[in-house]
Amino acid sequence: MTKVVKNLNELSQDLAGRHTWTKSTGTEEIDPVLIENDLKNLLTDGYVIIQNLLTHEELEEIKQNINPLLNHTGRNTFEGVKTQRVYNVLAKTRAADKMAQHPRVLALLDRILLQNYLLSQMQVIKILPGENAQLLHTDDGQYVVPRPRNAIGAATVWAIDEFTTSNGATSVIPGSHLWDGERTPLESEAIPCVMPAGSVVVFLGTLWHGGGANHSNAARLGFTCQYCEPWLRQQENFMMEVPLETAKGLSEDLLRMMGYSIFPPFFGMVDGMHPKRLLEHQNTDE
Repeated sequence: MTKVVKNLNELSQDLAGRHTWTKSTGTEEIDPVLIENDLKNLLTDGYVIIQNLLTHEELEEIKQNINPLLNHTGRNTFEGVKTQRVYNVLAKTRAADKMAQHPRVLALLDRILLQNYLLSQMQVIKILPGENAQLLHTDDGQYVVPRPRNAIGAATVWAIDEFTTSNGATSVIPGSHLWDGERTPLESEAIPCVMPAGSVVVFLGTLWHGGGANHSNAARLGFTCQYCEPWLRQQENFMMEVPLETAKGLSEDLLRMMGYSIFPPFFGMVDGMHPKRLLEHQNTDE
């Protein structure tokens, strides 16, 4: 039986001073020229497609682990009446971990968001044949900050299956991240993010986009992560969703982005101290 230490004052040394900023893992191995090119496209167009980051073998493993979790279709037209989704992904499978913390993506996020930025939500999305196009929207529109402005979040959509013009590829409106708050999107302005399986589209939270219609005879499997500035509230409450025992086995990158981190000087504290104490100082009773 595992018991969490309830009186954190019993612990002698706070971690906040030693763990204020956890660097993203593996980003130093990415060619800086690639990162700068990604950044240029992202800031200019509002999105960038990075192809072939996952191998065929990795994609097959992801499908084998993800497909058994898919069952019910959406509850409304935004979720998709012919779309299956998996929420609370971190608690259910490790199949998506690599995508959520891929160094090529984190290297880009490191340049557009403040240190210790957060993971806002994760979802598996499978668009079935016959699904209509999703309503165009922005991912950080729920934050009441007037436009035009810099993005305070970013998102990724990974192609687990190939994304095509007919099977529901994510649609984006290039340049719409620069719009003010008065302009509304037209479906005719949106273009599909056609990309091979194993690729990812990264876009700013201010970019207008939406899931495409699936006019094909096959389902389209994708995975999405949203990230936000460390001073914003996350869409998912990972601290309640993911059991402590599961969290203890996750990487430093995932833990930091879930919220086991401090945005200096003290945002994210637990009882005045660093939240990683909850993981590093558990007592185990036989």
